[in-house]
Amino acid sequence: QVQLAESGGGLVQPGGSLTLSCAASGLTFSMYGMSWYRQAPGKEREWVATIASGDGFTNYADSVKGRFTISRDNPKNTVYLQMNSLKPEDTAAYFCNAVHKWMLSLDYWGQGTQVTVSS
Repeated sequence: QVQLAESGGGLVQPGGSLTLSCAASGLTFSMYGMSWYRQAPGKEREWVATIASGDGFTNYADSVKGRFTISRDNPKNTVYLQMNSLKPEDTAAYFCNAVHKWMLSLDYWGQGTQVTVSS
């Protein structure tokens, strides 16, 4: 059974930093592209960042580019999202997503972790 478990969310002041983690189990982690999404109250879920399965190529939404960094540790089956210079508009539930590099139907989600940016 595939499980994605996010952690690291919390309350942080504007300008602060947080690092989210997503620990994966039940899958061959290195074969999956990993992404972070977020959903603010009353809004649709939006894509934040992706790191590829092979070469580790990364891509970011314009709203977080230069502030957030996605990375992965394949031996630990974990993907990270380092978030710096946080803004109130970054407040959302953050979700981890895994999609197999070839079989796109193998698409899994975590339960999410809440990030609140407020003074």
